[in-house]
Amino acid sequence: MKIQQKNILVAPLNWGLGHATRCIPIIQNLENLGFTPIITSDGEALQLLKLEFPHLKFLELPSYTITYPKKGKNFRWKMLQNIPNMLFAIRNERKLVQKWMEEFQLCGIISDNRLGVYNKNVPSVFMTHQVNVLTGSTTYFSTKIHQRIIQKFAECWIPDVAGKPNLSGKLGHVDHQDSKLKHIGPLSRFRKIDLEIKYDLMVLLSGPEPQRTFLEEKLISELKNYSGKVVFIKGKVEVKQEVHQCENILFYNFMQSSELEKTINESEFILCRSGYTTVMDLAKLGKKAFFIPTPGQFEQEYLVDKFQKEGLVPFCKQEDFSIEKLEEVQNYKGLSHFEQEVNWHELFSLFDGK
Repeated sequence: MKIQQKNILVAPLNWGLGHATRCIPIIQNLENLGFTPIITSDGEALQLLKLEFPHLKFLELPSYTITYPKKGKNFRWKMLQNIPNMLFAIRNERKLVQKWMEEFQLCGIISDNRLGVYNKNVPSVFMTHQVNVLTGSTTYFSTKIHQRIIQKFAECWIPDVAGKPNLSGKLGHVDHQDSKLKHIGPLSRFRKIDLEIKYDLMVLLSGPEPQRTFLEEKLISELKNYSGKVVFIKGKVEVKQEVHQCENILFYNFMQSSELEKTINESEFILCRSGYTTVMDLAKLGKKAFFIPTPGQFEQEYLVDKFQKEGLVPFCKQEDFSIEKLEEVQNYKGLSHFEQEVNWHELFSLFDGK
């Protein structure tokens, strides 16, 4: 196959917004180095990236139809119920990728946790911070399955540093050697900027429904007892940005990257989920935070326990949150930036055959 241009398929999973947002610096640097990113996903992840990169080509993938249960303790059972839909979507992903290989003369693929987006005829990369997949009593099996999937790809990029201290802990680190695993350094679309603090608190929501809405409703109720100045980002990607003020709280349905970067830098501390992309962003900006992990999501529960034990960030369960708990933030150091920067030339040389 003769390749006319350096087209790279970039495919983030649509599960919350974290997979899409951490692909933003990848897409930007692909363009900077002469590649042409073609973006594919579904749902809000696809919509968000269309807003960020309106000049690029977009393709739609079948949805994994991942939904959360109303009760976190039912998470594992809900995921088991979703398996048939996921397998159907993965099979269709592979068919579409094969079709796009010919149609767009792809020279590489970057899949952020989309299990069927790879092709043996071009370098295909799987990006994940979970080489070990925590699922409680079934962790051994979920990890083995995930690691078998990783072996189908040419490389696995882990957005973290290889040594200690690190952000992902046992999620992104294994005891055995595996040449496919490459720690590329934490990814963030943001820059740390010294700006005057405008907000005492920033609420930054994300994640799948219905848990995103449950937390939004709980926090709005609790913030009635908070006297400081609040900016509240709901994490709902819609066609038009909506902004409204209600007493001491300024509400946004969503923000694009440049506005979000500015607002986080202008905020004293952040109240948010403990999704890994959010963790990387807060580390890059050196921000203090309070975490509320998504109920039933073992990965987020592991991370908050790790950061609290390290004296970095406090947390509590969703049902236990009260506004008074934010006073704990002052007793913790907050997340800090790692010096390791991503070597984009070296990383993308895989697609040049160098």
